[in-house]
Amino acid sequence: MSIKDIIEGKKQWRAHVARVKALPPDYQIVYKEMQKYLFKVGPVSLSDGPLLSGIVDFFEEGVAAGKGVVELIGTDVAAFCDDLIKDSPTYADAYQESIRGEPGATGK
Repeated sequence: MSIKDIIEGKKQWRAHVARVKALPPDYQIVYKEMQKYLFKVGPVSLSDGPLLSGIVDFFEEGVAAGKGVVELIGTDVAAFCDDLIKDSPTYADAYQESIRGEPGATGK
């Protein structure tokens, strides 16, 4: 990874954070909880993929439509996140495979 890549990544992250900060406070709170949850159990490709920016897009559309965040995702943030990543390999999956010694486990 070159210095240019690092700088570009930081620019993209700062732009992403600015979009989150432009959301209404209730959306920001839920986004931060989703982000925290996804960073703990989320997909291995979380940092490379469009998941977080897709959530912000979804939230911006909800704000534009005049909907509350609970109206969009429901009351269970974890269940909503789990549904988003249901078909993606997660760090939790990789960990479970490694302790069971299954083929394809990380660390082998």
